[in-house]
Amino acid sequence: MGWFENWLAMIRQATREGKRYARVRVVTVPLTDYSRFGLFCSGHTNGAGEDIRYLDRAQAADLPNYDYWLFDSRLLVRMHFDQDETFLGGEVIEDPAAIVQHNYWRDAAWHKALRREDFAA
Repeated sequence: MGWFENWLAMIRQATREGKRYARVRVVTVPLTDYSRFGLFCSGHTNGAGEDIRYLDRAQAADLPNYDYWLFDSRLLVRMHFDQDETFLGGEVIEDPAAIVQHNYWRDAAWHKALRREDFAA
C-alpha cells in the first residue's frame, strides 16, 4: 500500500472514531499545476472523510500569507518554505494569543471558503 492509500486509510479510521479532519486551501486562480493536482487528490481525501474547502487568494487579503496547521484548536504549527516553495520544516508556536488569533483566521477562512465540489465545478 502506497503513502496515499495509507493516508486515506488513516483518515477513514480516524473519522470512524469521531475525529474531524478539515482544512482550507487558499489558492491563486487560475490554478497552478500543483493546485490542480491538490484539487484532484482532495476528491479522494474528502471521500475518505476529510473536509477540504477552497478559498481564492483574492478573498484572503485579511488572512496570513503563510501556511499553518491547527491541531485540536490548541496546537499551532507554522510551516516554513524557501523562495522555491521547498518545505523547510514546521515551527511549533506555543503563545496562547497567537493560537487564538490563528483559530480566528481559520474560522474566517472557513466561513469564506467553498466546498471542494462547488469550487471544482
